[in-house]
Amino acid sequence: MAHSYKAPQRDQLFLLPPSIRDWVPEEHLVWFVLDVVSVVDLSRFDERHPNDTVGRRAYDPEMMLALLFYAYCCGLRSSRRIEAAVRVDLAFKAICADLVPDHIAIARFRADHEQAIKDTFIDVLRLCAKAGLASLGVIAIDGTKMAADAALDQNRSESTIRAEVEAIMAQVAAAEKEEAVQPSLAGELPEMLAHRSSRLGRLKAALGEIEAQRQAAVAAEAAATERMAQDAEQGRRPKGKAPADPARAAERARAEVTSARVRHAAARSVLERLQTTADLERAERLLVEAEAAAESAPAPAERQANVVDPESRIMKTHDGWLQGYNAQAAVNASQIVVAAELTNDANDVALLLALIAASEANANKAGVAGGIGVVLADAGYWSEINATAEGPNRLIATLKDWKQRRAAKQMGTTTGEPPEDASPLEAMEHALRTPEGAELYAQRSYTVEPVFGQAKENRSIRRFMRRGLDAAESEWALICTTGNLLKLYSHAGGRSLAEVIAAAS
Repeated sequence: MAHSYKAPQRDQLFLLPPSIRDWVPEEHLVWFVLDVVSVVDLSRFDERHPNDTVGRRAYDPEMMLALLFYAYCCGLRSSRRIEAAVRVDLAFKAICADLVPDHIAIARFRADHEQAIKDTFIDVLRLCAKAGLASLGVIAIDGTKMAADAALDQNRSESTIRAEVEAIMAQVAAAEKEEAVQPSLAGELPEMLAHRSSRLGRLKAALGEIEAQRQAAVAAEAAATERMAQDAEQGRRPKGKAPADPARAAERARAEVTSARVRHAAARSVLERLQTTADLERAERLLVEAEAAAESAPAPAERQANVVDPESRIMKTHDGWLQGYNAQAAVNASQIVVAAELTNDANDVALLLALIAASEANANKAGVAGGIGVVLADAGYWSEINATAEGPNRLIATLKDWKQRRAAKQMGTTTGEPPEDASPLEAMEHALRTPEGAELYAQRSYTVEPVFGQAKENRSIRRFMRRGLDAAESEWALICTTGNLLKLYSHAGGRSLAEVIAAAS
């Protein structure tokens, strides 16, 4: 029995010229992206292309930015994979038409326009505000650890890095002698070693990072010594401890030595400044304890830096350790990111006030009406300074979420204002146990955490493509910008950008 099927006619010629607009539906994301890019300020991109010099013309920044926006929306970030998509994917062809920018052009555009790409965050935020999505009533702040384009096993000690630098320079000297390099070329790498120049630059940058870490440790130790000396003078036993990086045993050893030295300095301060017998006996006891601790503490290991991305740091996550950065976001009730920051500081506590200030500044630039109503943050941001600093109201957890829920269950709810003599910690715990505070703080998890989940799970963005803090910061801004663009597209529900803005006006 013969079968009758619909079969493709691959050799059939088109009777009319094909139109890409007929191949990609009107409500497709790619047309929305092109609408967004058409209203973005491209003058920052044009500054690099005056069009009055010799050479091949650059690709239109509007096309290249739309290409990056759409690719990041789809979770496609490799310049080679983007180039491949432009050749075969109709949505990508809708952006580039008959042009096929190669992976080098795409990568260079992303690198050359680092700051301009970062600035587009405000342009898209302004569109979200016009669509009614950028209100500032409740802002939730959180961070997530993002892997750098570097491996954990590429961390090297200072002596190892210096030895490799010396080896490279010895090779350079030998090659210059063998090839009889002209005096005008002295100091430059010969052609046979040119490929080592980037490696040499990263090694020197790693040495610079190690020196910066050393200076920061000295400053922290001096501050801790002064603080503990003051405690001892006022009759309080020193309890402080220099901050330690739990990621490495060497850092723990160095912290033990630092703590012993601090206690030693505090004891000497008491001996020099106090004259009563009791104080002298207590100081002598502290001194003996400090000397014993210093003798038993292991010798500090050498500081290390990553030789692939020296500005990245070892970060702890739920799944273990990674080499990366701490990506921060301030998100409103519509899950629109109003501020995106990146740091190589693994600790969140010093970042809260900066994110609040950035949120207010970005809202002002984007024309968002009204100020921040309340800021929600988890226990990683808790400090008395963060709780009492000037600015909008805030609810900051004082314990991890599960501990916070357990404490609330055990202690029960409260009402009204905290007692007048309550400390900042007690006042915050009181506010969190009120029915209003508990209901408000519960919004934090489903406001900010889905933003990270959508980037990492839906778009598979868990690692930065570029190296260095500035480059990674630009890419984090691009990730958050395209996240906002996707929220705006979802809100549009098949309508054009102009229709969405008109409906919200």
